[in-house]
Amino acid sequence: MNDTYDVVINGASVAGCTAAVLFARRGAKVALLERRSDVNAYKVLCTHYIQPAGHPVLAELGLVAELEAVGAVRNSAKYWTRWGWIKPEDRVGPDVLPHGYNVRRETLDPMLRRLAAETKGVDLLLGHTVNELITDDGRVVGVAGSAGGERFEVRAKLVVGADGKDSTIAKLADTPSETTPNNRFSYFAHFRGLPRPDGHIAKAYYLEPDNAYVMPNDDDVTIISVLPSMERLGEFKADLEGAYRRFVKALPEAPDIDNAERVGKIVGTINYPLITRQSTGPGYALVGDAALTSDPLAAVGCAWAMQSAHWLAESASSAVLGYGDLGTALGAYRKKRAEKLKAHAHLIADYATARPFNRIERFTFSAAARDARMAEHFHVFGSRLMSVPDFLSPWAVARCSMVNGKALFRSQPQPSAAPERVLAGRGA
Repeated sequence: MNDTYDVVINGASVAGCTAAVLFARRGAKVALLERRSDVNAYKVLCTHYIQPAGHPVLAELGLVAELEAVGAVRNSAKYWTRWGWIKPEDRVGPDVLPHGYNVRRETLDPMLRRLAAETKGVDLLLGHTVNELITDDGRVVGVAGSAGGERFEVRAKLVVGADGKDSTIAKLADTPSETTPNNRFSYFAHFRGLPRPDGHIAKAYYLEPDNAYVMPNDDDVTIISVLPSMERLGEFKADLEGAYRRFVKALPEAPDIDNAERVGKIVGTINYPLITRQSTGPGYALVGDAALTSDPLAAVGCAWAMQSAHWLAESASSAVLGYGDLGTALGAYRKKRAEKLKAHAHLIADYATARPFNRIERFTFSAAARDARMAEHFHVFGSRLMSVPDFLSPWAVARCSMVNGKALFRSQPQPSAAPERVLAGRGA
């Protein structure tokens, strides 16, 4: 370990490992710090879902073949609504629409950490806990902390916080932030050998206001998560096992959990606020959940962690190597994040209030349940591969109007034919 680097990253999970590899491949010398000492450590509270938006980054990292080899599931889904199922693959069939992967963090995190450790230019420093920022004239120039009972200091041109929703870097830098309460809580469990009548298709349930999902993963494990509104918290606190099982068994096309082995305990969280932080400051940047902690229901955390790490490396690599101004580079990163994520994050935060569908959601979701083309459109938007304006493009609005208009017409009682004598009396 040297004590001077181009980039120092706190947190060797999805965002941190991705950033370390991509900076190093662009020529930077990187210190990747992780407070945990075990290279195989992994995050437990996660949807274990990488949205299709993250696939290009996985491909750049060179991990697609390895994920396929360990049994990561190409994700596709159908969505239950009050109008019926939204089935994006009905018209085009499997493996046509964009996909990411369902993969347990137990599999993914060690894979990413090994990749980082094997990448030339990256020093993976396990068991290093950061508790101090080193500053010079108001600018962050490094970090300090403890490792094995000894103090360490690491200086760098850029300090990156990839240390999750409770980011130490963000707290030490007193980064401006905004917190939105989440009016749902979540519990999930892993089941091995769960019957999969739909193959590897995941199921998501919009029960208004409650939600749930059933996601097939690697190693024949299926993750079933329930996300009820806070109104039901007392029921789950009184009897977690019973409330969880009752909720799952009441789902439409409910998974057959009685004929599967539950792997581990039912785990979850009752307080998971949505946090948005200013993503850059003098000499530092935030990626992943450190910059934006979203609702677990949206399952965007892993993909957005990879994307934000990619955008930062793309924007700032030249500057940390001495070719350009770092402040300008961090401004470009901040702008890119806002362009790509701000509108999606706003919609996710609004829905986290556990409200019923609004008019636009009723308009678009009902059309997607009734029409295969709109179901595909819905899938691409939900995969975070489409902007909000494109989702509500003139074409999409016109098709939703046509589809819903036809459904409304079919639901109306039609006038019966008039008797012949009445028609004859009218000169027919």
